Amino acid sequence: MATTLMTLVRRNVGPGLAAGALAGILVACGGGNGNGGGSTSSAPEQSGKPETTQVDVKLVDFKMELSERTVQAGTHTFVVRNDGHHDHAMEIEGSGTEKKTRTLAPGESSRLTVSLKNGKYEVYCPVDGHKDMGMKTELTVGGTASTGSDTHTTNGNGY
Repeated sequence: MATTLMTLVRRNVGPGLAAGALAGILVACGGGNGNGGGSTSSAPEQSGKPETTQVDVKLVDFKMELSERTVQAGTHTFVVRNDGHHDHAMEIEGSGTEKKTRTLAPGESSRLTVSLKNGKYEVYCPVDGHKDMGMKTELTVGGTASTGSDTHTTNGNGY
């Protein structure tokens, strides 16, 4: 009887507790900026670490939107969110750097912290030919910081 009860607890209660703990962690990490609405800031947000800039990346079917298109050299944390209906990821490549997130299911997000030197970087989705479907853009490191509404943004062509 005790063995059956323990098996029942392991099979039914354990996964529920794990899911609840994960949900609590995700809520604690938050996704907003605490003002109850969308951000209208024109400058990149500073993360908790000194000299680390946060760049928000929105992945949708099939385009990629960066909150910043030009940043200064240094350490940057890319907060990547898959708002599409398909699995996506983000890869950044250039100036001797090649880093990527894990593949994200719809609704998932990830953080990628990268140290970037001056230069041009290609930012794209490495999943299943999504880059060729227009899921790519360019990031310039060096110069004056600008927002994602820059006229040089490549938003992709959809499908």
